[in-house]
Amino acid sequence: MNWFDKLFLSSASKLAAETSRRSFIAKLGVVAAGGMVLPLLPVARFGQAHAAIPDGVPAGWNDDKTCDYWANCATDGWLCSCCGGTSTDCPPGSQPSPIAWVGTCLNPGDGKAYVVQYNDCCGLSACGRCFCNRNEGDTQKYRPQKSNSVTWCYGGVDSTYHCTVQRVIALAE
Repeated sequence: MNWFDKLFLSSASKLAAETSRRSFIAKLGVVAAGGMVLPLLPVARFGQAHAAIPDGVPAGWNDDKTCDYWANCATDGWLCSCCGGTSTDCPPGSQPSPIAWVGTCLNPGDGKAYVVQYNDCCGLSACGRCFCNRNEGDTQKYRPQKSNSVTWCYGGVDSTYHCTVQRVIALAE
């Protein structure tokens, strides 16, 4: 036998002598349950919006038709500013979902963080232009009010997703 086999044999023999099958299964169950609960612990993501802006100002930080626009930090979808609407208003023929998600975005123009509300515009087929998927500050689906990975076209409007608008609603404190 080589040294590894001897080490494994002595460890397994010691473990078998000192523990019962029930205690081993109980400990295994605790580890398995703890592993399933770990992803549910809260995560502080406020600082991610600040870390997303590089030292220099991004090229499209003030162009609402680009994904680099500062207020698109938590956007996931087609930008309405490229789909016949504006960054704050849905295109004609679509309507904003009454349900929204929020993000905290850093404006490199003034160095302040703002709370931004995102609404999906519903009622038309998917726009297909200017896709943006920035997940800064996005949380898991157990906190859906902050998740951008959910189609928000429900709550009394047509369930067909078209594009996404954003509105700055407050200065983050």
